[in-house]
Amino acid sequence: MRTAALKLVRHQSYLGAGTVEFIYDCDRDDFYFLEMNTRIQVEHAVTEMVTGVDLVQYQIEAAAGEFVSVKQDDVSLTGHALECRIYAERPEKKFMPSPGTLATLEFPEQSEVLRIDTGVVQGDTITPYYDPMIAKIITSGIDRDAAIARMRKALSETRIDGLGNNIAFLLEVLSDPDFQNMDITTNYIDKLQK
Repeated sequence: MRTAALKLVRHQSYLGAGTVEFIYDCDRDDFYFLEMNTRIQVEHAVTEMVTGVDLVQYQIEAAAGEFVSVKQDDVSLTGHALECRIYAERPEKKFMPSPGTLATLEFPEQSEVLRIDTGVVQGDTITPYYDPMIAKIITSGIDRDAAIARMRKALSETRIDGLGNNIAFLLEVLSDPDFQNMDITTNYIDKLQK
């Protein structure tokens, strides 16, 4: 997949942050091109956690014409990272938005293995007019199990009052054996909520 992604961006002479996405067919052990997003993705923090590369800095440098090329072979992966998006929504009501005021908003302390990206603070209002994301919590670990354990701890230490949110749902997913064993498909959430 990496070879195919690099071939595509080289063919297009693309310079900048972007994501080339594929669908992987386990039965055929083959993959298929899905799309390319020519922007920083909301999941960029996962890549940054496992590579130590600041993608936002590189994108700004590229836009300013100051980007110093980084060779793919110079980028190495260490461990595993996981991202959970905290939303003002009600999973039990088909993920309907849950606007309101953040009466309480408390996160655990950040570290090298725990990152919290947010644009709101306690007292802010999440309106029905924009994306109801409250924060992204990103954890890393030596492997997937360690990243999941850290995420469960971080979510359980996060406090949000004043509106509905999806933290309990995310904890349910992280505790589900199918998720832990990577036995998930596109209908995973429907199955989980039955």
